[in-house]
Amino acid sequence: MNGDPRRALPKMDVVLAHPWITEQMHLCGRPLVAEVARRALDLAREGLAEGQPLPSLDDIAQTVTTSVTALTSGRIRAVINATGVVLHTNLGRAPLSDAAREAVTAAAGYSTVEFDLQTGGRGKRGTTANLLLRELTGAPACLAVNNAAAALLLALNALARDREVVVSRGELVEIGGEFRIPAIMEAAGVKLVEVGSTNRTHLSDYVDAISERTALLMVVHPSNYRIEGFTAQPPLTDLVDLARKTGVPLLHDIGSGLLHGQMGDEPTLEDSLRAEVDLAVFSGDKLFGGPQAGLIVGRSDLVQRLARHPVARAVRIDKLTLAALEATLLSHLSGRLEELPIWRMLNLSPQDLRIRAEQMADGLGRAASLREGAGVVGGGSLPGERLPSVLVEIDPQPMSETAFVAGLRAADPPVIARAEKGRVLVDLRTVPPEEDGRLLRILRDALTADA
Repeated sequence: MNGDPRRALPKMDVVLAHPWITEQMHLCGRPLVAEVARRALDLAREGLAEGQPLPSLDDIAQTVTTSVTALTSGRIRAVINATGVVLHTNLGRAPLSDAAREAVTAAAGYSTVEFDLQTGGRGKRGTTANLLLRELTGAPACLAVNNAAAALLLALNALARDREVVVSRGELVEIGGEFRIPAIMEAAGVKLVEVGSTNRTHLSDYVDAISERTALLMVVHPSNYRIEGFTAQPPLTDLVDLARKTGVPLLHDIGSGLLHGQMGDEPTLEDSLRAEVDLAVFSGDKLFGGPQAGLIVGRSDLVQRLARHPVARAVRIDKLTLAALEATLLSHLSGRLEELPIWRMLNLSPQDLRIRAEQMADGLGRAASLREGAGVVGGGSLPGERLPSVLVEIDPQPMSETAFVAGLRAADPPVIARAEKGRVLVDLRTVPPEEDGRLLRILRDALTADA
């Protein structure tokens, strides 16, 4: 070795021929794995120069495989959601319908995202989605952007930059990921004027706050929390009347995208438009049941100002989301809400779930039993509301519940379940019935992992 231990390190071709490495190359390709192997050999050389022991070929191969796994293990993967949280934010909120998935696949290649087949010339992105949304809602004009926070940012920047926006203190929400309404307003370049108190705001508070610098009145639905008890908030219709008298537009952030009907205290777009708000914004991936999108409806002149604003280009919707949105809009327009997975899940009764849960528990044997429980809508919608359910309760002994759910996450596909007081709970509300068999096999394997 001529006294230099670095000469004893295996050559690159030897490292790449190691079976652990060849498996990684099969999964991730040679260029990535070779670059990680090169770095691993460089680190080994540095370690030897500092007096560290010579690593074996297996040691180096293990370093490479660990590094490659760390690089790739966080990729987005399909999972089985057995938590009972229908709009699970960490799992992507609303799962897409079959029609929306097919539309995404079709749009993934060359597609008519900005091409007019009739004229053979350039088309305008989002034209069909905006027409369908207008047809669905009856609003004078509509615009789709890439998420609801972007819709709010665009509206504030286009309509109120360097001016004041009046908001109740009880509506200065944090919408997740530490993004707060005041921070969005600051980024949009508007001045926040807080009125009222956390729990009580009156119409007179808005009246007193309006000045020549006021550009917007804004109402934000507190989607992810509820204030109860000694509370007050002026009716939306009173705020609309104030907006008309003062000439200050009213922007209503309704949050979840519930179009109509009654679900707890959740506001509906129908009520907002009936009250004649100037603009309403909502999410596409919550109770609307589609992809992540920010949907803006309202006065034609205001929507056109938003569409022409430079920020609109920065927050525009991409072609895959647009395709899924169009398919979701068609499901709504056709009256086929059962095509949207979240609405199938929300409409399941405890008896519907009991039949499936009994079959699942029978298949798992003595480790499983049934218990009454509840899921939630989730996704910043209907805080405090519960969805009565029948759960499969699993005793994972001799494993701990923590080890058991970790094993489920390592399955293919990963299963996300709830752990509670030594037990693992499976709520089939959020599991498509066609996945029951595969889920049963994964749960069986997990129960026998240490057998």
